[in-house]
Amino acid sequence: MVKICILGGGFIGRFYAESLIGRRGKDPVKVIYARREETAKRFSSDYKVAHYTTDMEAAISHPETDMVVIALPNYVHEEAVMLCVKHKKPVLCTKPLGRNAEEALRMTLACEKAGIFAGYLEDLCYTPKFLKSVKSVESGAIGRVLWAKSRETHPGPHSDWFWDLEKAGGGAIVDLGCHCIEIARNFIGKDVLPVEVMCWADTQVKPIEAEDHAIGLVKYENGAIGQFEVSWTFRGGMDLRDEVMGTEGTIWINSFLRTGFEMFSSGEGTDYVAEKAETAAGWLFPVGDEAHELGYPNMFIDMFDAFENGAQPRETFYDGYVVNAIIDAAYKSAKTKLWEPVELPVWRGKRGLTKPSVYTEYDKDHWFIKEEILPNKDKKIIIKHKTTGEVIEKRIIGKNTTG
Repeated sequence: MVKICILGGGFIGRFYAESLIGRRGKDPVKVIYARREETAKRFSSDYKVAHYTTDMEAAISHPETDMVVIALPNYVHEEAVMLCVKHKKPVLCTKPLGRNAEEALRMTLACEKAGIFAGYLEDLCYTPKFLKSVKSVESGAIGRVLWAKSRETHPGPHSDWFWDLEKAGGGAIVDLGCHCIEIARNFIGKDVLPVEVMCWADTQVKPIEAEDHAIGLVKYENGAIGQFEVSWTFRGGMDLRDEVMGTEGTIWINSFLRTGFEMFSSGEGTDYVAEKAETAAGWLFPVGDEAHELGYPNMFIDMFDAFENGAQPRETFYDGYVVNAIIDAAYKSAKTKLWEPVELPVWRGKRGLTKPSVYTEYDKDHWFIKEEILPNKDKKIIIKHKTTGEVIEKRIIGKNTTG
């Protein structure tokens, strides 16, 4: 059993509590810290947490705190992590790890130097569909991954600090892109070096300094491409979709908005529908178990199992640092309109990977391009001459079963 201290009694802190407490888990929340006393007190009452406080260090150093879960705004992450380091408390931190790679690396190295467990709470890398998809990719079911695209869009975040450029460290890219980038890394391979980023970003709707919409491409050393699409301007709820294309197959994932649960309501008996839902009338798309669909229970199971077994979780602070470095390059590219290198002064993956050969031999004189069965059962084969480069079409007549 691990006794937990949650830092942050707001939206994400409550999602964490629902996953930890609401599922009759064996790891109890013993301490809650919030910046406002009324928030801490209400959280304590709602979840029957024994101790509440507005003193962060007191919460972290509390004798009932075995592990700290950070559910605070981005600009407070480093302060909270360094207090965990000071008091030698294992720590789990919500996404993004830092506002930039410099912050994230400081936190990562400080935890490693102190010898404390540090897990990165990237929930969307723990959804049931995602975990099943990653397993399929790792088994070779879709061959070599060529392109991994992840999209998260909704009408905008729920708290004031998100909309403050300095406090958040950015807009939709740092808020949502961190999910999408790490999802693509998992599919492509987290040991594959991200080389450079091209990004478009703009403020299209909201009266803020940060971007509310962005699209980016991340080029990896093995030739694979990661793509993220993020927006705080999307209307109609929260859209979470992933697509992975490999040499032998394709995966499509719809994790939230259209999951097969559809309901019409006149609006009578209005109630909560789903995160970021904009209406409670008309055709609605509820989510049966939000915490589960968003990966929280699987995430905490992985974190606590790894901690108890002295192992590393699927998502570590180092992963959070790499994500922040890619985000930094995206912001730079959005300004320069150029491909910008990903700066990773600390890289622990592979180096020197190259894009695999595109040449597959058809016979001693030709390279294979494609084959296809036509409606009349003929087989068409496209090949390329090795010496002349001429592209040739061969047709094998099939058996016609009609008539």
